[in-house]
Amino acid sequence: MAKYFLQNDAVEQFRDFLIENEKSRATIEKYCRDCRRFLEFTGKEEITKEKVLAYKQKLIDENYAVSSINSMLASLHALFDYLRWHDLKVKNLKTQRKIFRSEEKELTRAEYLRLVQTAEEKGDKRLSLLLQTVCGTGIRISELQFITVEAVKSGEATVNCKGKTRSVFLVKELRKKLLAYAKNQKIRSGAIFITRSGKPMNRTNIWREMKSLCQKAKVNPEKVFPHNLRHLFAITFYEIEKDIVKLADLLGHTSIDTTRIYIISTGAEHRRKMEKMRLVS
Repeated sequence: MAKYFLQNDAVEQFRDFLIENEKSRATIEKYCRDCRRFLEFTGKEEITKEKVLAYKQKLIDENYAVSSINSMLASLHALFDYLRWHDLKVKNLKTQRKIFRSEEKELTRAEYLRLVQTAEEKGDKRLSLLLQTVCGTGIRISELQFITVEAVKSGEATVNCKGKTRSVFLVKELRKKLLAYAKNQKIRSGAIFITRSGKPMNRTNIWREMKSLCQKAKVNPEKVFPHNLRHLFAITFYEIEKDIVKLADLLGHTSIDTTRIYIISTGAEHRRKMEKMRLVS
């Protein structure tokens, strides 16, 4: 029986493999981070299925969410596939599909508007427009680089992400605001959301700037992160159109099952619907 030993250079080679296969930067960083965490657990010991199961149990004992554990196992499985260590793969934890989303962590339309207003009051036009662009188009933060002066002028941005290309449409009012901002900032071409040095803004900077609005906007900081703007776009679109296939296209999802996660209703909505049933006399 073959014996398996994992070293740092194998993880680095795995990184190169992911880059060659055009995985997104976020995916590459996550996979490698998860693999290094596993390497810290195993050290120089032989890697066996029992060792992988022990690592899985360790994550359970440390009270990681089921989704987080399964995500970390997926990273390991990708590494094992690359190394052809297929017999080391273990089963994911079973989880029941959520039927409603947490109200405590979901950003409401009113809260979003308060964040935009607070950014305006602080004189941070860039942040205000960034919030409106993400929430008004449903794009990922990593896709902001495709919101260029040229794209805004044409009313359509061509986004390349995760090996897929799609069109992102920009509504008239947003185009007007973005072009005025670009003109004011003397941005004549290329990406609109850039740092002082001219580089595209990164996720960490955007997250930090969004958090700075919370206290004045009176919004729970736990609700304020870039991906929640994308969720709000999805929920708002679906409430109007009720077309999950079209929404999946707009969000750039390959699977509709992923899109379903974005549009599940809150527990409060479920309770209201149950009250309307009037099955209890």
